[in-house]
Amino acid sequence: MFKSVRVGSIFGIPIKLDITLLIVLPAFTWLIGARITEIAGILSDVPRLSIDVAAISGGLMPWILGLAAAIGLFVGVTLHELGHSVVAIRYGYAIDSITLWLLGGLAQFTEQPREWTHEFWIAIAGPIVSVAIGVVSYLAVVILPSGLNAVSFVLGYLAVLNVTLAVFNMIPAFPLDGGRVLRALYHRSTTLARATEKAVRVGKVFAVILGIFGLLTFNIFMIAVAFFIYMAGSAEGRHTAIASVFEDVAVIEVMTPASEVTSVRPGLSVADLFDRMLDDRYSGYPVVEDGDIVGIVTLDDIKAVSPEDRETQQVRSIMQRDLTTISLDNTAMEAFTQLSRSQTGRLLVMDGDRFVGLITRTDIARAFEILKERRVRPSSEIAQVPLER
Repeated sequence: MFKSVRVGSIFGIPIKLDITLLIVLPAFTWLIGARITEIAGILSDVPRLSIDVAAISGGLMPWILGLAAAIGLFVGVTLHELGHSVVAIRYGYAIDSITLWLLGGLAQFTEQPREWTHEFWIAIAGPIVSVAIGVVSYLAVVILPSGLNAVSFVLGYLAVLNVTLAVFNMIPAFPLDGGRVLRALYHRSTTLARATEKAVRVGKVFAVILGIFGLLTFNIFMIAVAFFIYMAGSAEGRHTAIASVFEDVAVIEVMTPASEVTSVRPGLSVADLFDRMLDDRYSGYPVVEDGDIVGIVTLDDIKAVSPEDRETQQVRSIMQRDLTTISLDNTAMEAFTQLSRSQTGRLLVMDGDRFVGLITRTDIARAFEILKERRVRPSSEIAQVPLER
């Protein structure tokens, strides 16, 4: 996803809108408005749902109804994700945010469900909410007075679409809801890593089928969904397998102790720093002044300085002062997660206010290679953790 903006919160869960929604919302409005006659004809085949097509197909009405239906769709998607989130909170899992984006909605969990029953009910809660929205929308149409064609169209459209989306989401293509249900069922008799690997394999088969179907029907949205399933499933498979390797491993077991960490002074010239990197084969250092770490400097920082200025500029002028730290009490998996988001690729390990060690991507990769040999073999999706020193 791209840049997202927080627009509010529900039950304490931040709701964010991704910038891609600015593309898909007008697109959906146009698609619905341009085909309003065809859609109304299909809806009229639904029992007890009668719409006068002529009453909604003139002037600006198609585009107004298209916008209303598109907004209603994303409201339904939000409620769908809230269904997942509320059940997750019920089981004690924190929700980072719910983001609406190009392909619908995404509830960001801070951790994986630990029990298969937890994941099963969390996964199935979303489709249940979508079906409930569809049923309520349909019942609202049934009890409405006749003649409210515009309202009947929007509610009828939302009734059919929410049920359709619930059914689609239950396809066993991980990481769709159906794929998560499948993983939960696999998890009953094996480890989470093994269950994820199996679910990802099934999901990839469905992704290929959806992709081929999208190509044959020239359906760009279907192709995008297939691509998302394939890539997101692979990424989560790798993350889950890595988590299984680093389970119960403490930061102290993977860090480089402070006594072995090589540092540089802030008064060192950038040119000398570059020579130092060539000699040591390191791509970054903590910057220490008067016994305190005051920054981190990396090869990327050097690249921002023109070659002719490297003799005169000092490390203090290019180092990054916003230090990323992790507590000695944290786990190796938490370190891996923070490193994945870190631009410098280095974490300062702190015991209170005292610097006790450094963790780089190389440290994580080395630990991973060693630890995976004493664990249940992780998913074949894992190739290597990126190396950096």
